[in-house]
Amino acid sequence: MQTGIRRLVCTSLIAVLAACGSAPVGPGFYRVERGDTVSKIARAKRTSVANIARWNGLSNPDAIEVGQVLRVAPPAGSATSATSSAASSGSTDASAGTPSAPQPPAQAKAGPGVSLVWPAQGSVIRGFDGKNSKGVDIANAAGTPVIAAAAGNVVYAGNGLRGYGNMLIIKHDDDYLTAYAHNRALLVKEGQTVQQGQQIAEMGDTDSNRTMLHFEVRYMGRSVDPARYLPSR
Repeated sequence: MQTGIRRLVCTSLIAVLAACGSAPVGPGFYRVERGDTVSKIARAKRTSVANIARWNGLSNPDAIEVGQVLRVAPPAGSATSATSSAASSGSTDASAGTPSAPQPPAQAKAGPGVSLVWPAQGSVIRGFDGKNSKGVDIANAAGTPVIAAAAGNVVYAGNGLRGYGNMLIIKHDDDYLTAYAHNRALLVKEGQTVQQGQQIAEMGDTDSNRTMLHFEVRYMGRSVDPARYLPSR
């Protein structure tokens, strides 16, 4: 019985980790369809390419994928009228923002009420590319503390997902979750509530060829670049 439940949980989590998602998006967001370009979306949403690139941390506005969710309206409380005007007129003034050099959010905001911190100390040995790497890899010594990047509920703790080793998944709200893989030891259990900065695991090398933490951020079931939401070191 327990084995059957475990298999069902793992299957559901695999779907969460792998799905691009087709559910309706909220106000101010748009899901990319086949044939879309950022320029086309900007025209339809009456904004600028520079704004969409800045709101979504796009270093290359041409590199969008079918199913990707983009913010197409300014975050609540932000001042964008001057930026939009400058971008529409083709200005290259710094106040307009340039998509070639986006800066990480000042507060490292991943979403309403969600702010992330680095989940472990160490060297980033691999970044996010959206295909071969769905997150970032942080290398350090075995046993290095792994902490919760934000407060939330542990929805998975185990080693049933091939290629991830001892893994934790924390749900932060209806849209965001984070995943922590290859741990030597897991210090929290499924169903447990954790606080930001609380140690949740010890870095290890389970299902990996070296000691490291593989860290992922998922938005509405889709992998996103953690560097967009983590503060500068």
